[in-house]
Amino acid sequence: MNKVNTSDFKVDKSIKLSDRLTVTDLNATNKELKKHLESVREDLGDFQNTLYAHSKYSVLVCLQGMDTSGKDSLIREVFKDFNVQGVVVHSFKVPTELELKHDYLWRHYIALPAKGKFGVFNRTHYENVLVTRVHPEYILGEHIPDIHSVDDINQDFWTKRFEQINNFEKHLADNGTLIFKFFLNLSKEEQRRRLVRRLDLQEKNWKFSAGDLKERKLWDKYQECYEEAINETSKPHAPWFVIPADNKKSARVIVASILLEELKKYQDIKEPELSAKIKANLGDYRKQLENESE
Repeated sequence: MNKVNTSDFKVDKSIKLSDRLTVTDLNATNKELKKHLESVREDLGDFQNTLYAHSKYSVLVCLQGMDTSGKDSLIREVFKDFNVQGVVVHSFKVPTELELKHDYLWRHYIALPAKGKFGVFNRTHYENVLVTRVHPEYILGEHIPDIHSVDDINQDFWTKRFEQINNFEKHLADNGTLIFKFFLNLSKEEQRRRLVRRLDLQEKNWKFSAGDLKERKLWDKYQECYEEAINETSKPHAPWFVIPADNKKSARVIVASILLEELKKYQDIKEPELSAKIKANLGDYRKQLENESE
């Protein structure tokens, strides 16, 4: 099995999505991929326990991708060995009436993970420069001063929104949130196959929506918007990783491996040491407990 090299997927300069792979099997069988994922996610679970004890950092994992790119199953498989109290998943849908009464980052800010925990955003604050860019009429629902019609939403508006997102993430990073952003790079043909599968398998029917086909017709526009968003917001403190997503099993291994490799770089994340007083009295504490059973 090929080693997962983080640098192969990390965006540290301007990219074109059309040049990026949508499929890789890491030169491994499905059985090998499954075994490797089990090993990596166990290590990630151990890391989360240490992260909780250390209690100075939180981890935010952002997942974006076209419909059927595998976000839900990736979350299920990568974080399976976590303490359930150590990871919180938020799936952001259409903004509610309450959320629309706040600025567009508010609902994401209040969902951020506490120190010591992992937070996973299934669709993220980037929907506000993706879906709303493909459908700018949605912006009107935000009731922004000086935005009275779609004609008022120009390139300057989006440039400012990228700046706001960069500032938001820099603020989080400066205060101890470790940010990882993954774009699951799915091919249009593979999406077609997965949509057909939703129609063919009764247990998958509930996932299908006629709206999926309408959005599919806007594929090129979405790719254009994703490309610009990634290029404008991949920063050292909040990098994007473009993950080939046509093979779900390898995509999960790549995401898990990147997380583990990057998190291990934080050598200061370790269990706190006992105080000198407690260390000096460990023997007495043991005796007290042993005497209770006599």
